Formats: sequence, structure tokens, C-alpha cells
Amino acid sequence: MRVALHTKVRANRIADYEAAHRDVPKELTVAIRAAGATSWTIWRSGTDLFHILECEDYARLLAELDELPVNVAWQARMAEILDVVHDYSDQGADASLPVVWELP
Repeated sequence: MRVALHTKVRANRIADYEAAHRDVPKELTVAIRAAGATSWTIWRSGTDLFHILECEDYARLLAELDELPVNVAWQARMAEILDVVHDYSDQGADASLPVVWELP
């Protein structure tokens, strides 16, 4: 399944966000793949972040990562940098963007 997400980085933390993503912990990327993700790309336009994630089951991926110490630390780090967090908000797995149109 493909999941599209929209998050926002704080304007004064863009450099921190990009620096963090140049050095995502290997343990975290391994865990994300083990939870079913096959790809994850993030684009930035100003403070808007757009993610495309391909995985077997997004809700399961979130559940498997939920209490993993490396992910808990990563989410705490991102909470300081982001204005809108997608995967640990009240919306959880329902926070993705619905498909409106796709090129046939």
C-alpha cells in the first residue's frame, strides 16, 4: 500500500530537520523495513513536508514501531522540530492523505 502524509517543520528548525535526516539511525531504518516498509521518501516545500511511504500495512508498521526505544527517541527528537507530526498524533494510521486522482 502507498501512504501519503503531510507534516510541517517549524520554520526556525528546517536546518535541524534536514540534518537529522542525513543521519537517521541505522537501527531505526532496519526496524522500519522489518515492520513492512519498502520505501519512504520525504519532499520539502518551505515548511511543508510531503511523504510517500510504501508498506504492507501502515497501521501495523506504526504499532510495531510504537514502543521501540530507537523510534521513541526519534519521535521525541522530531516532536521538537515539527509543528505537525503524522504518525503519533491522535489520528494515528488514519492521518494519511486520501487519493483524489491518479494518472491511469
